[in-house]
Amino acid sequence: MSDLHEDARQAGYGTPLGAGVRPAVLVIDVCAAYLDDESPLRAPVQDAVRAAATVVEYARAGGYPVVFTRVSYRPGTTEGGLFRQKVPTLAVFEEGNPLGEFLPEPAPREGDSVIVKQYPSAFFGTPLAANLTAAGIDTLIITGLTTSGCVRATAVDALQHGFRPQVVADACGDRDPRLHEANLFDLGAKYADVIDVKQARELLL
Repeated sequence: MSDLHEDARQAGYGTPLGAGVRPAVLVIDVCAAYLDDESPLRAPVQDAVRAAATVVEYARAGGYPVVFTRVSYRPGTTEGGLFRQKVPTLAVFEEGNPLGEFLPEPAPREGDSVIVKQYPSAFFGTPLAANLTAAGIDTLIITGLTTSGCVRATAVDALQHGFRPQVVADACGDRDPRLHEANLFDLGAKYADVIDVKQARELLL
């Protein structure tokens, strides 16, 4: 059986994009739903959440923007459309459910942006691209949950909107390490640079 990484390199995949000159940190959907034992979305992501908080600290120390996303639906509406039909447990993100709330850390502070979304990508149906462009951002350092879902969708859209996606592998998490690793492989091959917390620190400090 051939080595996947070597096979991808031989096929021309995985060329590094590199970072630009003006990065921002994006924290995707880090909320109680993924850490509460009573939540249907509970996942083993504690280490990723701590790593995401560390990356946020680096951004703040370096004076770089931090953007948080959250999912929110008004009860009784069709918000979320087919995505909510496909994943009924997204009901935990209806307004008023504490599972949709931010954690103590990382959490938005004064001066941070919060993007409310209803679909996997932080770009779809939101002002994120316009806000980043207005701020002169050319690079997104992406952290959050989950790797196979909203992280992947956002990283792909970041590339398609002309931002350089830098996905921080150890600051993202998923329900199973196999999902995490498989999606990081695809992202690194085709859509993003996959980095670690140490490399994120070098970009921010």
